[in-house]
Amino acid sequence: MNIKNKYFKILLSARRWMQMLMKIGNLCKSLIYFFTQQHQKPNRHHRFIKVLFLTTLLICLLFGQLVSAQTPDVTALVEQGIKDYDARKFFNAIEHWQEALNQDKNNPSVTAVVNENLARAYQQIGENKAAIASLSAAINDYSTVENIQQVGRMKSELAQVYSNLGQPRKAIALLCGKLVNKSQQIECTPDSAAQIATKYNDKRGQVAALGILGEAYRLIGDYDQAIKYLHVAQKLYPEDDFLLLNSLGNAYSSRAQLRELQADSANKAGISSKENKFSQKSREDYNQAYQYFQKSTKLASDQKQTLAQMRGLLNLIQLDSQTNKNKVINNPEFHKTVDDALKVLEILPDSATKVYGAINLAYLQSDAKGTLPFTYCPTTLILPNADVLNLLQKSLSTSKNLQDNRLLSYSNGALGHFWECQPKNETAALKYTQAAIIAANNKLSAKDSLYLWEWQAGRILDRQNRKEEAIASYQRAFDTLEDIRSDILTSERDVQFDFRDVVRPLYRRLAQSRLDLLGVGAIADEQRAKELSAVVKTIDALKLAELQNYFGNDCILSALNPKQVGELLKDNSLAFKDTGFLSSIILDGKTGILLQLPNQATKFKWIEDRNQEGASTIVSSNTLQTKIAEFRRGLVKGKEEINYDTTTAGQLYDWIIRPFAEDIKPEKVKTLVFIQDGFLRSVPMAALYDSQQQKYLVETYAIATTPSLRLTTPKGGDGLRPTGDHRSRQKALILGLTEKATIDGKTFDALFAVPDEVSAVQSIFPNHADLINWDFSPESFQKTLDKTTYPIVHIASHAQFGIIPEDTFIVTGKNQKLTISQLENSLRNLNSKSDNVELLTLTACETAVGDDRATLGLAGVALQVGVKSAIASLWSVSDQSTSELVKTFYTNYGKAGMSIAEALQKAQIKMINAKKLPPSEGINISYDNPAYWAPMIAIGNWL
Repeated sequence: MNIKNKYFKILLSARRWMQMLMKIGNLCKSLIYFFTQQHQKPNRHHRFIKVLFLTTLLICLLFGQLVSAQTPDVTALVEQGIKDYDARKFFNAIEHWQEALNQDKNNPSVTAVVNENLARAYQQIGENKAAIASLSAAINDYSTVENIQQVGRMKSELAQVYSNLGQPRKAIALLCGKLVNKSQQIECTPDSAAQIATKYNDKRGQVAALGILGEAYRLIGDYDQAIKYLHVAQKLYPEDDFLLLNSLGNAYSSRAQLRELQADSANKAGISSKENKFSQKSREDYNQAYQYFQKSTKLASDQKQTLAQMRGLLNLIQLDSQTNKNKVINNPEFHKTVDDALKVLEILPDSATKVYGAINLAYLQSDAKGTLPFTYCPTTLILPNADVLNLLQKSLSTSKNLQDNRLLSYSNGALGHFWECQPKNETAALKYTQAAIIAANNKLSAKDSLYLWEWQAGRILDRQNRKEEAIASYQRAFDTLEDIRSDILTSERDVQFDFRDVVRPLYRRLAQSRLDLLGVGAIADEQRAKELSAVVKTIDALKLAELQNYFGNDCILSALNPKQVGELLKDNSLAFKDTGFLSSIILDGKTGILLQLPNQATKFKWIEDRNQEGASTIVSSNTLQTKIAEFRRGLVKGKEEINYDTTTAGQLYDWIIRPFAEDIKPEKVKTLVFIQDGFLRSVPMAALYDSQQQKYLVETYAIATTPSLRLTTPKGGDGLRPTGDHRSRQKALILGLTEKATIDGKTFDALFAVPDEVSAVQSIFPNHADLINWDFSPESFQKTLDKTTYPIVHIASHAQFGIIPEDTFIVTGKNQKLTISQLENSLRNLNSKSDNVELLTLTACETAVGDDRATLGLAGVALQVGVKSAIASLWSVSDQSTSELVKTFYTNYGKAGMSIAEALQKAQIKMINAKKLPPSEGINISYDNPAYWAPMIAIGNWL
């Protein structure tokens, strides 16, 4: 054999040796993966599987020595970590596994498994960021060794962590690669967890991915899609799986709550058929949820899965509380479920379920006021105080055993709240609450609970009359909640995180505490300015949070200016040089008004009533609300009377405007922009009446409203008005409906004045397109906008703004409706074009009376759909007066240097002066009544 052949045989032998090594390596990967997965599942073969796992890992580590000089210490470290994990000594397990990683970073077959188990240990102690890092490393390692099936499973585990952290959209991206609409089929991207599992025929991987995907869709409020995915998972795994059954119960329960809200919205809109339909559907969903929870609980009990059994029992208890309300106290079945839960709790291993289960049972009420028991003191606890205290102490003891900061935070906080609600126990309450804050602050492991305990500490400090410390606690709670608010408010679910129970009371409490501080003794001007600036920031954040919660997504904040209100006023002082901003804040027992002017100190006044002797008393919020409702009723019905009675309008002017008369003299201030709170949104400020000057407010000032100055971007920071020539040449899309229509069982009357209104707009904007009656549909609207962009969109049709976005729509032809979501999608598609919609006009709106959330739809619609400005009516005025008002407004709008607010002001003043104008003007003299002109308001950018 020559030299060449000799070396060829050596090379061939080496190649075969390497192939054998690769096969052994792949076998190791598979065996390690199999045993790791089995190790996570408690069953009768657990000890045998653990021995096999350790043996396999040892073989692979020894094999690894041949390839990468692996040190024998790694085997011992991994084995010790497993022992520690089994003994629930998670910190020790992490320490050993981390050291194993540090000793050998070049063997991905092993580091993949160690990273995978590290992630689980990190989750056990609430360190989710570290868990995410370890799972991401495991995904990289498994990719390196081309174990794609395990890559898919790790993506599912990572998605579960994101979902647990309140980031379901990130979970969906990992599981499927994209959000799927209700109308779409399940179709995921090739590198997603669900598609990988499908490709490798990994049935358990598919079920896991689809189950977590269903939960993620439930968390973003798409309950139909959640149920769809969970049922698909159930078909893949026809055996009764208690986890899937429990998830289905949660999805049906969530949808039932949403349908209750929809029924309530229909009730307020006066649509009985729709109310009955959603009430029936809600009952059906609750029944489905009950059946799934029962089946899940029984199955878990039969299989001795106590943790899953406990979760099922707690869900059944919560469901009973939701569906039976006050009747649970006399329901034997309910009490039996509670007793069963208490018994299971006693035999549970130390776990998060045991901690949260004890807290949930302790705060179980017969008539819960809200979704979080820590925001108020419960008065109808099911269990006696002694049993409640015992449960809470056990939850704290379990949390200490687990060394989990998140659990320590909740158990300490819950115990602190118990003592907060007992008379004269502030010391114990503060002790446990501060311990909760420390645990929540530990590496920010429980930030989602931190705001609760800071708020709780503020209330306790308030009771101890430690006002400044209380404000500091409220402020920290506010700052924390602002950081995480997007995650908990954009979940598109009104019922699972109730904004009214949590965010709004905290923001109002902080604002009120700061304002009350201003009235205690002498306070320096600098400190007063600082406190008022903080109040403005709080009020502005409250209004943004309400909008975000109402629409259930981040769209409303997409154009949010990062600067605070004070900075905006300073930066745009030239543009705002003749503008005053009046913000209202409704608090417990009283309402405050803040006035802001460019480059001037903020002024603040409580709404007060002065008698003839000059003495003043605070006007209660209830009194103000009654007066506002009276004012609106008088305006709506005003056209039925020959002469409008200005008494109520005059009283409200004296309460809201007159205290600032010296600061907003007409020679200095030309425009007033109102940033209203609550029930104050439902009335037009333009119709307030100055009885001394015998003038309506709009006769002195141009009036506009905006939900937040940070959402209103001026068209130019130099203070210049847009040119009239530019406006008069703009294209206009004119949409109108004259015919009677029926939507969701509700009849909308024919609008006989619409033809004249449409004709007037057409004459002012020669470059226009129109869709009238049957030509006006959601489809035709979309197609028209796809072809051409129209800076002016004028809609002369009924528009309803309900208490939920679904009931916010514009009536189109053929008894169809254009929902707020459809309108948003159509107009947002234009954002890539240079010429966006500048003005949206809605002239026949209708808001649901009795719920101030309805007016959020009106105030936020322009901003939600990406329109710069809007003109809309607070209620429908189906009269020739609307045509006259609109015609005059658009004529003024085209004049050089005139702002939108001023154009509307001039049009309204013309109607106020109807009796003084010559007959040649052709204006009905009755149009001087505010019923005809007051409901039309300018929203958003008023320039």
